[in-house]
Amino acid sequence: MSAPVLIDRIRQRLIDTVGEQAEPSSALVVRALRAEGVVLGDDAVLSLVSSLRDELGGAGPLEPLLRDPTVTDVLVNTPEHVWVDRGHGLEHTPIRFADAAAVRRLAQRLAAGAGRRLDEAAPFVDAQLPDGTRLHAVLPPIAHHCTVISLRVPRRRAFTLPELVTAGSIDELGANWLRAIIQARLAFLICGGTGSGKTTILAVLLGLVDPADRVVVVEDSAELKPDHPHVVCLQARPANLEGVGIVTLRDLVRQALRMRPDRVVVGEVRGGEVVDLLSAMNTGHEGGCGTVHANSAADVPARLEALGLSVGLPRAAVHSLMGAGLDAVIHLQRNASGQRTVAGIHVLSTGRDSGLVTTIEAVRFSGGQLIDGPGAALLRQRLQQAGATPP
Repeated sequence: MSAPVLIDRIRQRLIDTVGEQAEPSSALVVRALRAEGVVLGDDAVLSLVSSLRDELGGAGPLEPLLRDPTVTDVLVNTPEHVWVDRGHGLEHTPIRFADAAAVRRLAQRLAAGAGRRLDEAAPFVDAQLPDGTRLHAVLPPIAHHCTVISLRVPRRRAFTLPELVTAGSIDELGANWLRAIIQARLAFLICGGTGSGKTTILAVLLGLVDPADRVVVVEDSAELKPDHPHVVCLQARPANLEGVGIVTLRDLVRQALRMRPDRVVVGEVRGGEVVDLLSAMNTGHEGGCGTVHANSAADVPARLEALGLSVGLPRAAVHSLMGAGLDAVIHLQRNASGQRTVAGIHVLSTGRDSGLVTTIEAVRFSGGQLIDGPGAALLRQRLQQAGATPP
């Protein structure tokens, strides 16, 4: 009998005997092994007990990956295809599930642990586990052949800017530009694709904020953990089973503005909250910031325009708010080896005739060198006007 099959049969026998919430002891496991007609040595029994604890209370076969401090993402496509990201791109792992049913059971148990349902009536779930891990799962037939699980592992601690310099994500001169943006209280957005490190960089920059400032963070799922002494975190809430009780990011941004914030931070701008964030940036709330999905800094105005239009704000109004309230865009990318790097900093400029906002490259980081772009003088001017010293 293979190890996965044995674990599954012992697991089911324990559930039938003492319930799913029981802590599997050595005595219970030995009793179940005897019932299965299997004899194991002491070391093998202890190993089986550990595996069953992971199966019943943890993430099953994925638990060793989640304990690895270098892991940022764990992805399950099929019982035989489990992938992991340790910051250098996706790697195939030797982890295996017994079958597709085992993957489904794990997904449903994790969802239940987050207080959410995952079944035919609700075939996908996006939730946060008690330890902060972000869970997304999709059941068949929405996902072909097998339940698909995606786990985003939270950072155990926030990085520091010197650590990013050491890791090669940015050079020392580029780090000084980022420090100056924070010191000057410029309003900015961090853009990039999925997995480019937007949340990580935002947490690092928030750690540079004056310790006397009150930072109010609004997120769909709590991921930002900045190293700052005065951070207040607000988290959105989905509707319950009756379809009521929803709290949106837009609701939370409005509440954040009433909490005497020195800086309002939106973990990810992806809906109508963009209107309230841009409005806050135009009404005396300096240093507001957040992240947004975009392929390049040049795409950010169009992305924000689309989000504003989706909640009925006219195009001209969106660009007017952007032009008056938003100062800079920091673009991140992942290179061919999977390393996350700061690609450059752009400033925003409003066309005199069109009134539309575009981004202008101020600084570009390429090949280990920092190169001034057409917007470098404008960025320096904004920093100086705010009392900061440009690098």
